[in-house]
Amino acid sequence: MADLEPMQTGTPGDDAKRGSLKELALFFLRLGVTAFGGPAAHIAIMEDELVRRRKWLSREKFLDLLGASSLIPGPSSSELAIHIGYLRAGWAGLVIGGVCFIFPAAILVGIIAWAYVRFGHLPQVAAVLYGVKPVVIAVILQALWGLGRTAVKSSLLAIAGLVCVALSVAQVNVLIILFGTGAILAGIHALYRRGTENETKGALSFVPAWRASRAALVRIFPWAAFTGVTAAIPGMWSLFLVFLWIGSIVFGSGYVLLAFLRADLVVHRAWVTDAQLVDAVAIGQVTPGPVFTTATFLGYLLRGPVGALVATVGIFLPAFILVAISGPLIPLIRRSTTAGVFLDGVNVASLALMAAVSYQLGRSAIVDWLTAALVISSAVLLLRFRINSAWLVLGGAIIGIAAGLVRG
Repeated sequence: MADLEPMQTGTPGDDAKRGSLKELALFFLRLGVTAFGGPAAHIAIMEDELVRRRKWLSREKFLDLLGASSLIPGPSSSELAIHIGYLRAGWAGLVIGGVCFIFPAAILVGIIAWAYVRFGHLPQVAAVLYGVKPVVIAVILQALWGLGRTAVKSSLLAIAGLVCVALSVAQVNVLIILFGTGAILAGIHALYRRGTENETKGALSFVPAWRASRAALVRIFPWAAFTGVTAAIPGMWSLFLVFLWIGSIVFGSGYVLLAFLRADLVVHRAWVTDAQLVDAVAIGQVTPGPVFTTATFLGYLLRGPVGALVATVGIFLPAFILVAISGPLIPLIRRSTTAGVFLDGVNVASLALMAAVSYQLGRSAIVDWLTAALVISSAVLLLRFRINSAWLVLGGAIIGIAAGLVRG
């Protein structure tokens, strides 16, 4: 069962270079402004920039953080940014990494929401997306190739990945795929490694680790342990709690988010209409940065600029708290061989889900000879010449606008 041995990555800082908060902030600010294409694209760009180019962390550590982000509710790419911030610069980096990735997109969505309220329609973005989407496909494929070579290190993991792709195409629940893959592989491994002393020590080490994480959480978010209700502007508290709840329970893509938002905001409370909700989700998906900035748009519709801020903080706050709790546990999971095999299974399942998403995106992005040429040329520039993906995204946007003008 040597194929089931987990990757050994050590403690959080063992294979990651520590860096300045300024450097961290500048990178995630730029990413928040330029990262089109949804979570799969964001993850691919982070892998290209931080693993391949800057070497802030190893590919193995990146995969562990990706797997951990996939296992908790909330926006996975934002949680990955928060994890990397913690790894790079400690607790301050945890906050800076997430905030700098989230808020540029939130501000942009807020401006679009103002225009939507002022003029009654969405800005035209079709031409930009026409050129950007094919480039994003190439960026995702590059990341899948690099991460896959590291994650799929045995025939059993390769088979598990293929099965996960099939299950994702069949629309099996994301949590079933992630937890099921990890649990099955860990179970197989445990049959051959039961009763070892190392496993016992690994399991016992979770208790002090959890206590340490909880204490650290209270130091960063001292109000997180408070369960009472304070006075607030009527409506704002309800708005905050609704989005806090949604951010705490939603797994999966923007379409899953759409289902939860519709149930709470349209059906249950009648705060917005179906048409407004569809527009909000569309803006969250076509703007750079996290798809969950849909909440910013809805908050603006409901309560103006303050409502946009309240909704944004509400839906993203659980991600910071969950990463603060789970982040310090990742190296301890690696010290337990069975738990490490579980994480390996989750990593492979995460890449399989990413591959299924890229296939779906590709069907909508490659619509003619020009978009096909953009995918091929972008892939060549990324893999052969290692061109920065941000420049390719900008070039795709320019080509899309130019093509729109020619056709117009």
